[in-house]
Amino acid sequence: MTDTNPTAAVLLIGDELLSGRTRDINLQQIAGFLAPLGIAVKEARTVSDEPDAIIAAVNALRAAYTYVFTTGGIGPTHDDITADAIAAAFGVEISEHPDAVALLEARYAAMDTEFTPARRRMTRVPHGASLIANPVSGAPGFQTENVFTLAGVPSIVRGMLGDIGHRLETGAVVHAVTLRAKGLREGDVAEELGVVAEGYPQLSIGSYPWFRSLDDAGVQIVVRGSDEALLAEAEAKIEEMVRAKGIEPYRVEDPAA
Repeated sequence: MTDTNPTAAVLLIGDELLSGRTRDINLQQIAGFLAPLGIAVKEARTVSDEPDAIIAAVNALRAAYTYVFTTGGIGPTHDDITADAIAAAFGVEISEHPDAVALLEARYAAMDTEFTPARRRMTRVPHGASLIANPVSGAPGFQTENVFTLAGVPSIVRGMLGDIGHRLETGAVVHAVTLRAKGLREGDVAEELGVVAEGYPQLSIGSYPWFRSLDDAGVQIVVRGSDEALLAEAEAKIEEMVRAKGIEPYRVEDPAA
């Protein structure tokens, strides 16, 4: 573990995301993978399949954060331009990587499938980059300095993440406590919650209302931090605050439930 807190950004690439045709789940996957390593995702962007947009975003994010993860645009078709954009962002050439060629030649031979020029496009890697294993479909991703370039298909992203953890400098793990107060309204506790937050500047405290029906509404209060003792103190204060409003808070382990 490092003395600093490493950060990350996620760059989602693809016209299909911006058009609404495809629903992204890669941000959730990557953030969930990084959280136990103590690496917080601080920013996410979505850009179109345009070289200038990708280059500008990559250069801005890699300068601002410890790590950048890109998804999408490294397949065999003409609009898969991410690899070229990454090379341009770093000012390096791009060509077929011999190890990637060997991997895909063997894979397609085993499948008795032609290794076409289109499929060979997936072996093109910016010079100086290292390959990221793809146990799902074979075609590798790659790492260029602090930028990890992954596929867009969620199952492939999951597989590629398995070859990334050992490359990362980790930080202090951030823990989270979620308290749910049914029937509570944000305005009921806004001032008191602000006072609690001021008393614990090392923690992140947020409130998130939900409304499913008149009988199923309330507020979730989420406390995040790396110091478990402070986390417990803040949790107790918030519970006391909610009980003072005549509502019994309860802790939930899966906030999405």
